[in-house]
Amino acid sequence: MAEPQPSTLAPLIARLNAGASGVWLWSVAEGRLYGDARFADLYGISREQASAGLPTDAFFASVHPEDRMRIRIAVAGVMHGAEQFVKDFRLVTDGEVRWVSGLGQAKRDDDYRVLTFSGVLTDITAQKRIEDRLRIAQSAGGVGTFEYVSGFGTVEVSQQFCHLLGLTPTDAVALRAINATLVAGSPPLIGGDEPAPEQMAYRECRIVRPDNGETRWIACRGEHRRDGPGGADRFIGAIHDVTAFKLTEARLQDLTNTLEDRVAERTKERDRVWNNSRDLLVILDKNGRFKSTSPSWRRLLGYEPTELEGYGYRAFIHEEDASTSDVARARALTGENLDGFENRYRHKDGGLRWITWNTWAEEGLVYAYGRDITGEKARSEALARTEEQLRQAQKMEAVGQLTGGLAHDFNNMLTGIIGGLDIIRSRIAAGRLSEIDRFMDGAVQSAQRAAGLTHRLLAFSRQQPLDPQPVDVSALTRSMEEMLARTLGEQVQLTVVSPTDLWPAVSDINQLESAVLNLAINARDAMPAGGRLTIGTENRVLGPSDVAAHPGLSPGDYVVVSVADTGGGMPADVVAKAFDPFFTTKPIGQGTGLGLSMIYGFVRQTGGHAAIDSVEGAGTTVRLYLPRATRAAEPAASETVDAPFSATGQTVLVVEDEASVRALVVNLLAEFGYSPLEAADAESALVHLHSDQIIDLMVSDVGLPGLNGRQLAELARSRRPALPILFVTGYAANATVRESFLDPGMDMIAKPFAMAELAAKVGAMIRGASMIADRV
Repeated sequence: MAEPQPSTLAPLIARLNAGASGVWLWSVAEGRLYGDARFADLYGISREQASAGLPTDAFFASVHPEDRMRIRIAVAGVMHGAEQFVKDFRLVTDGEVRWVSGLGQAKRDDDYRVLTFSGVLTDITAQKRIEDRLRIAQSAGGVGTFEYVSGFGTVEVSQQFCHLLGLTPTDAVALRAINATLVAGSPPLIGGDEPAPEQMAYRECRIVRPDNGETRWIACRGEHRRDGPGGADRFIGAIHDVTAFKLTEARLQDLTNTLEDRVAERTKERDRVWNNSRDLLVILDKNGRFKSTSPSWRRLLGYEPTELEGYGYRAFIHEEDASTSDVARARALTGENLDGFENRYRHKDGGLRWITWNTWAEEGLVYAYGRDITGEKARSEALARTEEQLRQAQKMEAVGQLTGGLAHDFNNMLTGIIGGLDIIRSRIAAGRLSEIDRFMDGAVQSAQRAAGLTHRLLAFSRQQPLDPQPVDVSALTRSMEEMLARTLGEQVQLTVVSPTDLWPAVSDINQLESAVLNLAINARDAMPAGGRLTIGTENRVLGPSDVAAHPGLSPGDYVVVSVADTGGGMPADVVAKAFDPFFTTKPIGQGTGLGLSMIYGFVRQTGGHAAIDSVEGAGTTVRLYLPRATRAAEPAASETVDAPFSATGQTVLVVEDEASVRALVVNLLAEFGYSPLEAADAESALVHLHSDQIIDLMVSDVGLPGLNGRQLAELARSRRPALPILFVTGYAANATVRESFLDPGMDMIAKPFAMAELAAKVGAMIRGASMIADRV
């Protein structure tokens, strides 16, 4: 069981009645010394200071320099095993020197280590002065001296001897007259059982002076010699009055007994708190074993304190919490006070209870109290489940809001495609070929619109293939100025602000251009009556405080692209949901709610961030934070499609699980003079790859069943290291970033694609491989 905290004893000590002696208690663990009012007076400090406790060094600071080392040695002796401290020494307070007598003893734990050191301090200045006078009196004959020879009835004495006993001064006094002054029950002052000749004798006796009836304490010290008349025994010595000392000693004993009683009562109060606590109280030794536990363990976890003592804490906690609990105990042993550490303890019935712990450590022991938070945990988990269900419901509601818009858009597109193909089929059957091109163009446009919507969906989900590379954002925005002006119309005043010293940024140039265009169109729609649109770029260095309001954005260098309008702005609740998928304020059929989601997804996918600032009536600004590139941007490549390569029978392996797409690609390659091989999956493709047949290029879908296209490519390269590979993807989670997905000699084309674009890509890759082979 833990010892009472000294700080809780301070108020008790402070309430002790002030008297001639001051009471003190030194808490070794705290390194502080507490005292009552009289102690404070003796030390020349305020009573509040004494009650609150002094640093241990302050105790020695007031000891007279000539006595300080002696007292330190005596205190150290108690700490190392001495039973009591009994010393007289001088205190210096405000220039005044006082003599005090200290009497104390230590209270120790089971390992004999000192817990507290308490006692009393008595002012003996007056006694010391008396002793000084006695010494002076002794030198002048003031101490009473005597000589007694055994067998005689008289004692030779000094006049001071008679004065001390209240007898008539004379040179010789009858032995019976001396013993008549003794209080009943006191040993003889002189005579009786004398000590052996080689010993000194010391006695303390109480007397009643016959001259005034006063009771006094007389000390007698003598020496035994065998050289009296006829060889008789002779006892010579001196007496002096020790009444003041005996009275002081009695008061010290009374105070010591009183202090022990009060400390015992305080300990009982502490025990009542320990026994009645509803929280778990525990003391762990340096090895993590239970040294003492409160009875609350029985109520909360079903264990009697005796069942726990000596066991390690690991035996009662959930195995998943063992390692974290070990780390927490190690931290506590270093002196760190844990606050709110949580782990799970096993109930005696097998159940688990969540406990939150606060700890402090002292001399290798960890003191801790724990509160049962199982109910709070259950409520928190129930709340989390409810919140997750609410979020899921909100997602489903958002999907429901999107359904009308998507259905409307896709049905329009499919109508254009299916209707156009039906008309083309009927016209061909009837031999009316004059207007087929018009219907084919309409079907292609509808298909391209559907492809655009698909790319927007992929952008929202951050799964569209990207080609992040250094981009000259300043050049890009300037190149878009003319196109934006035509798109926005005359009612919108366009301003492009872009400094010449702008850093290169990491982005996908096509996606960035599309994002700026979409933001500009949104801004135009927000200004139906016209207004001002400003597209700006700037270099920004963001520190920790700058990114605190933007979760997911890291400190660093960024190129910021801003699109600001002077429209009506958005309320705060709309701004909060503007980047949410499927959220739109436009009527059904006029918006899918994917525009801003697409922009946000693509920017985040390349390591940047997007933010909206908007105030109703004051316009809206959308900022795109693009990471700074470590190298300069490459010159913009020409967007013209290369002419198809004139094939001379080169072999191309086509791997595609969709039969219709595979047939289109195979027929296209055949028309351009290639010798196509086809496979519906990776396993079929490996048969061709492991053969001795020459293969000049492999065209593979990424999303194959079984082994995917990238895994097939690795197996193909292990057999044919120089084989060019063209990936075809419509959706591939691990193909979202080209730079990390493609190795040298690989390229990628996204579905849907024009047949001429595919033919040009195939021709360019075969031509490039041939040139490399020629150089080798």
